[in-house]
Amino acid sequence: MSEGERGRFVVHLPVFAVDLAGALRFARVITRALSFLADVDRAETTVSEEAAQFVRHRVYCDNLLDGPWRCPRPADHDDPCASPGG
Repeated sequence: MSEGERGRFVVHLPVFAVDLAGALRFARVITRALSFLADVDRAETTVSEEAAQFVRHRVYCDNLLDGPWRCPRPADHDDPCASPGG
């Protein structure tokens, strides 16, 4: 990589959660709190068990909608996708 080029790195931040639902909830809180940072890729946020880190659970639906929007709802939502703020 030459000077001035930006690489893509992933930051792994281990946290304690008693179950998958708690881990997903915590991940949503973290991504919302850091949403002011342009380099945080909310769409790619995943959660895994410590003993099975290769099995990842997507946090957000992120389906592509009309225009530049992606669905901001949880990955397992039952209602229709919606644009941010909708």
